[in-house]
Amino acid sequence: MSRTSQPHVNLAAQGELASIDLPSIGQGTWYMGEGLAPRRDEVRALQAGLEHGLRLIDTAEMYADGGAEEVVGEALVGRRDEAFLVSKVYPWNAGRDDAIAACERSLARLGTDHLDLYLLHWPGNVPLAETLEAFERLQASGKIHRFGVSNFDIDEMAQLAEVPGGDACAVNQVLYHLGSRGIEHSLLPWQRARGIPTMAYCPLAQAGSLRRELLSHPEILDVASGLGITPTQLLLAWAIRPAEGRRDVIAIPKATQLEHVEQNASALTIHLDDQAIARLDAAFPAPSHKTPLDIV
Repeated sequence: MSRTSQPHVNLAAQGELASIDLPSIGQGTWYMGEGLAPRRDEVRALQAGLEHGLRLIDTAEMYADGGAEEVVGEALVGRRDEAFLVSKVYPWNAGRDDAIAACERSLARLGTDHLDLYLLHWPGNVPLAETLEAFERLQASGKIHRFGVSNFDIDEMAQLAEVPGGDACAVNQVLYHLGSRGIEHSLLPWQRARGIPTMAYCPLAQAGSLRRELLSHPEILDVASGLGITPTQLLLAWAIRPAEGRRDVIAIPKATQLEHVEQNASALTIHLDDQAIARLDAAFPAPSHKTPLDIV
């Protein structure tokens, strides 16, 4: 499959920016820069992802206290234009002036003069109006192109929409995978009605018992085997499956091994038919009522 025909998600126009199509799978960086894998492997994995068309790279000032941003910056030396770069600000750094200083520190670690998307990492005590004012100033100076939020449930999204400028929110990044489907009851429909895409972090579940349970579940193994794909590819293909004829979820798995990068990119080519989705729905049903937003 060519890159131009890859499944994509459209981010709406914002201000003077035209709308933009992004591949439905990007690259996460949580736990990079912490010495859990050799730095050269982390850098090479991100570069390989770019070469396979996974141009969205997500990071945050929180990850390794800025260390992940430094890894990303190293990976992007000489190829910044190939990436759609996302970072996130701590809620306590999201004040009128503090957010600008935090963004400038992130830019320095990343070795770039702008972010394509800047997110408020989770709701905090700073008034949203202050944060939006800072985001708008950052936009005006060219230091960020778009802004959005992360870990916002439906009530916080509704509050954001009521703040002047809040309706320009480009994306909400939340935890979403086959074993955590709570957003499907209220939050996802609310965002879809307003054209706000979802960025799914931990689309393979966070490393640990739940991920092991998913990757070894008999139904997942059987469906994946029948399609000739790996369980991880099945989970990614499920996360980015179309809804109502369009795609509006971007999954951002982290990978530090080239084999995993290639598998993640190949998941873009996988089509799940109604039978496969029905089997997964039966094994891991969506909740029938509103549940608290899962956050890790």
